[in-house]
Amino acid sequence: MSALRVLVTGRNGQVGAELAQVLAPWAEVHALSREEMDLTFDAAIHAAVARVQPRLIVNAAAYTAVDKAESEPKLAARINAQAVATLAAAAQKVGAAVIHYSTDYVFDGTLDRPYCERDATHPLNVYGRTKLAGEQALAAAGVPYLVLRTSWVYGARGKNFLRTILALAAQKPELRIVADQTGAPTCAGDIAAATSTLAQQWLAAPNTMRERSGVYHLTASGQTSWFGFAEAALAGRSGLARLTPIPTAEYPTPAARPLNSRLNCDKLERVFGVRLPEWRQSLTTVLAEIARQ
Repeated sequence: MSALRVLVTGRNGQVGAELAQVLAPWAEVHALSREEMDLTFDAAIHAAVARVQPRLIVNAAAYTAVDKAESEPKLAARINAQAVATLAAAAQKVGAAVIHYSTDYVFDGTLDRPYCERDATHPLNVYGRTKLAGEQALAAAGVPYLVLRTSWVYGARGKNFLRTILALAAQKPELRIVADQTGAPTCAGDIAAATSTLAQQWLAAPNTMRERSGVYHLTASGQTSWFGFAEAALAGRSGLARLTPIPTAEYPTPAARPLNSRLNCDKLERVFGVRLPEWRQSLTTVLAEIARQ
């Protein structure tokens, strides 16, 4: 499979940057930035796919500014939904399969258990609605596809909760952190590594690609709250901010968030034999990487 050509979008994003590295040992990777393939223009998408002629497209690009999406719904929809439909149409022209990332925010968080793929979706915000529309557009396109829903993505690079907390904790005496939203902090490197494993398995058995197409949940094992995540990130460090747990009601944001973002990942393990590490294990790895920067 060393000559297999893969197009990765969102090269400079958290997951996209990791993908470019982990796919390289077995694929000819064409990782494109926003400047190289502007997802707001259908013609740019078609041109890039036609030029690369990939066997697989991994769409790691998205509009992820959850609160800003409330005031930019058209732009969020253009990138998270229409661009996905266009990517799928371009993939169909060249005979490519598509792997696409989605989010826990397609659910409203009212269940008292982790969400399964078959559970009814009900997004609470524009971001969630546009990501769900992207899922639906891909499913309707007629190409082999995998939608990987993940949650609370962080890494050693880019803008994310972990890096924000580490920076603020060194600047402020107290940080008030939401403690009643639960989920699984998921490392971008783990997402990329799992995607590489999935892709190799999936593409190696072309006769079963369509029957294995569909939506899968891909998050770290275990669960915590945003407060628990912050507490674990700062554990053992002296001279940093005091953490105070607060309810969501005391931290109003433009976009509503689900209180329960836990995702059941059993289907992914059953079909592909893939399960991500426990979130604390990966956090330790990422903190060590940040310390070396």
